Amino acid sequence: MLDIINPVSGGTYLDGTLGAGGYSEAILHASEPDGHVVAFDLDSDALSRASERLKAYEKRFTPVHGGFHQATELLASLDIGAVDGAVLDLGLSSDQLEDASRGFSFRYEGPLDMRFDTCSGLSARDYLERISVHELEEILATYGEERYCKKLARGIIRERDRGRLETTQDLAQLIPRIIGHRRGRIHPATRTFQALRIAVNKEMESLATALEEIPLLLNPHGRFCVVSYHSLEDRQVKLSFRQRQNTSQAWKIVTPRPIRPSTEELRANPRARSARMRAIEALGFSESRS
Repeated sequence: MLDIINPVSGGTYLDGTLGAGGYSEAILHASEPDGHVVAFDLDSDALSRASERLKAYEKRFTPVHGGFHQATELLASLDIGAVDGAVLDLGLSSDQLEDASRGFSFRYEGPLDMRFDTCSGLSARDYLERISVHELEEILATYGEERYCKKLARGIIRERDRGRLETTQDLAQLIPRIIGHRRGRIHPATRTFQALRIAVNKEMESLATALEEIPLLLNPHGRFCVVSYHSLEDRQVKLSFRQRQNTSQAWKIVTPRPIRPSTEELRANPRARSARMRAIEALGFSESRS
């Protein structure tokens, strides 16, 4: 990411997915002594933890409670009209996954929540209460690419109607009962939990907005870097960047092929195994940014 963004002193950078603060810290360090990072996160707990971690940089670091799909208005509220680089890491943070109370992981007993912003929106449990079997089938097929979407949708809604879906373990243990314990690298509940999380947080809609707006916030030669973790996200990023480059000379794709984690990184961080990084650069040509 640092090689792509190339932070320099005096630059202003956007970290649209603050999380634990690793990206922001790296950019702040690389842009010493005067680089500035504005960081967004929908998770209030993440903002608090990262702000504590980065308190040594507080004069150059601005954390904001909000999502990357709100980048234009949030930056405008800070009187920032353009940035010299931007990065999104679309994966869940380890803190979110390991916190049973957040409901992101099928490994722990906790409320069926899954919201990034626990102060707004519907929890996964409430979301399931309001959708039909056909809507759930579509969610599982589209966002989870789940081959057993029909069988799962019927089984989940049946269990919901019996009042038996309250916790993560209620759902995680139900799924193998519906489709069986199938061999493979991933737990049978993985795709269902992914699909529900994406739907609850409107992740694909937010990403589409960010891919439309954030490039327009770049100064000439500024770069926008996105790290995705599943094929739906990666495909959306790839197509958006390709469309920009193909329709205007104002843009250049920096990564003709996605950058993947090295063997060394995978040994240190196995959760990076599905990561794909893509980047686009705003060239020095003028283009309407209205």
